[in-house]
Amino acid sequence: MPPTATLPNPDPARPVLSPVPRLAAAILPVAAVAVAGSLATTPNIPTWYAGLAKPGFTPPNWLFPVAWTILYTLIAWSGWRVLGTAPATGGLKRTRTLALWAFFVQLALNGAWTPVFFARHDPAGGLVVVVALLVMILWTIRLFAPLDRIAALVLVPYAAWVAYATALNAAIWWMN
Repeated sequence: MPPTATLPNPDPARPVLSPVPRLAAAILPVAAVAVAGSLATTPNIPTWYAGLAKPGFTPPNWLFPVAWTILYTLIAWSGWRVLGTAPATGGLKRTRTLALWAFFVQLALNGAWTPVFFARHDPAGGLVVVVALLVMILWTIRLFAPLDRIAALVLVPYAAWVAYATALNAAIWWMN
């Protein structure tokens, strides 16, 4: 992997995006995914999800919203940091464009998993989505690294949690 550095805006007096649009671009999509996920999950926890056979490594239900609140905060902060980078030319400019696409694709997959797994009651479909999500998170981390090492590193707990969720989803699918 090439050396990593945060690439400052060529003109530090003029940010890539002004603060409010940059903050909105980082927070609003993440918040929308979080709210949509909560709406699809909450009514299904005491009914459908409660009736599923689950593996011994299933965490208590209260842990999920705590973990996701922390992770969504890290995801938004990571996106905010990369939105503030401005590689002037060449490969890093293309990397930034691809990294932002990867970031928003993984976010869309994150938003797709909950309705598939919980609202459609489809652990097999959820497994397909969560595997794709994990791949996209890892790719996003790889693409963020040369742009902003911190932005890449704060996504590592997210990747770890989604890897765990993938194992949990697979076990639930297998057991049901």
